[in-house]
Amino acid sequence: MTASLWDVHSVLVGSRRLPGTLNLPPQPSGLVVFAHGSGSSRNSPRNVEVAEALNGLGLATLLFDLLEPAEEVANQRAKVFDIDLLASRVLDAVRWCRRQPALETLPLGLFGASTGAAAALVAAAQLKGEVSAVVSRGGRPDLAAGALPHVVAPTLLIVGGHDHTVLQLNHEAYTRLRCAKDLQVIPGATHVFPEPGAMKHVTRLAAQWFVRHFHKPVEEAHAVRGS
Repeated sequence: MTASLWDVHSVLVGSRRLPGTLNLPPQPSGLVVFAHGSGSSRNSPRNVEVAEALNGLGLATLLFDLLEPAEEVANQRAKVFDIDLLASRVLDAVRWCRRQPALETLPLGLFGASTGAAAALVAAAQLKGEVSAVVSRGGRPDLAAGALPHVVAPTLLIVGGHDHTVLQLNHEAYTRLRCAKDLQVIPGATHVFPEPGAMKHVTRLAAQWFVRHFHKPVEEAHAVRGS
């Protein structure tokens, strides 16, 4: 299935227009909003790889820049790690999507990488039952510590086996999640999964998680909280 590039210009996030790319396949069966990590953007080749795979399965994807260029300069650098701010941008992007007729009723998923994973989890906790699934790739869910017990969407944490510090942080965060959850470790992979085959493994796991939970009634998915 070929995705069509529906909007490659901007996303209205609160009062800001941030660069964004929305891929909309014919008759999409779900929508995944991406939150990239610090130092990255909507053009992250790893997130783009995941998004293209999801498009091929009939899922719409939105990749957008969480910050304006002026907010990423040295004297504003703290904003790159301001999880509450980043989560608010994810929430606003979701609200923008819900105002688009083609997207307003689609099952919703959030995909976060690095600090973006924390932002996605904080947003999921606030959106409650509106989110059908969350995936974290090499994420820092520990930075969303206060929100973790309030996430009800089924959550998949994917970490590299050789990303030792982040792996430990994910194990600790996993114990705080009360939703349906899974922790998948990619053997031999480091933080950004540059090893041969590592990103394909990540992409396959993420796609399976979204497809599984997008086709499951929200009430059923939440009924298995804590499993």
